Amino acid sequence: MSASVAGASAQRSDISHRIQALLVQMTLAEKIGQMSQVGAGEGHPPETLGASLRAGLIGSVINVVDVSTLNELQRIAVEESRLGIPLLIGRDVIHGFKTIMPIPLGQAASWNPPLVEQGARIAALEAAKSGINWTFAPMIDISRDARWGRIAESFGECVLLTSEMGAAMVRGFQGDDLAATGSIAACAKHFAGYGAVESGRDYATTNIPDTKLRNVYFKPFKAAVEAGVSTLMTSFSDLNGVPATGNSYILQDVLRGEWAFGGFVVSDWFACRFTSSTEACVKGGLSLEMPGKGARLTPKKLQRALNEGLISEGDIDSNLRGLLTAMVQTGHLDTQRARGVRNTQE
Repeated sequence: MSASVAGASAQRSDISHRIQALLVQMTLAEKIGQMSQVGAGEGHPPETLGASLRAGLIGSVINVVDVSTLNELQRIAVEESRLGIPLLIGRDVIHGFKTIMPIPLGQAASWNPPLVEQGARIAALEAAKSGINWTFAPMIDISRDARWGRIAESFGECVLLTSEMGAAMVRGFQGDDLAATGSIAACAKHFAGYGAVESGRDYATTNIPDTKLRNVYFKPFKAAVEAGVSTLMTSFSDLNGVPATGNSYILQDVLRGEWAFGGFVVSDWFACRFTSSTEACVKGGLSLEMPGKGARLTPKKLQRALNEGLISEGDIDSNLRGLLTAMVQTGHLDTQRARGVRNTQE
């Protein structure tokens, strides 16, 4: 065994032991809380979310960009909750944060992956200064129907180009060391086949033979996983009659089984509400759901599914391992780093 392989194996073992030790300490309510994402774009989040943060009942917030607000949310999570687990702070940083880059389709027209990587690095540095540690990009759906409204966010129709550009953007966001200041976790989306929706209608069904799925729609995601992407986002649509948010074939058999992906999977906005049950989402391997009316992974619905025997605490633990693995790799479980968000402004 080479030194590099042995080192990687030792690192995986260390992460696994660290996560298991944390899971043992967590109550069921705290485990469910880590799977809870809330929108915090209105009101005064430190006041409205403070009690839940102190109880360990929130794991992620989105749509906050005020650094003083985020610092206070992180301070409460780290210093006033029982386990001190920092928050994942998500935000769409698709083609720049303060410095605006060309849209992804325009970037693809450059045929220049190093340039795309550089643009993502600038965006990551700027977003991290505002306390953001997770972005919902790159969007690497193969887009071949001009009627589909999200083509502008994609890298177009070419499998090879999309794979190269997506991997470059992952490297740009995450840098050489995910735990380093200025790096943010990337999220490859939308897994899988979203760009093939019937008639170009958003949220419509997709019917893709397995050979085409593997030769076209899977390839950019496999490249992103090989580039070290921390998170993936599921498609809104169903795939061959099975909702992507609860599709164990793509999320368990392929993503975790064949590709050995160790991070976590989040749903897109309202995706679970439109297509899946709480049971299907959890059994399928979903760790987080974007918030909204009709959400399936709320604390109440998760607890109800547990009480009814539809899911088990073991299912919760399994999905949390991917979430906590990403948090270890990105340094989010290092409480000193969480407090250091404020230091990036100095």
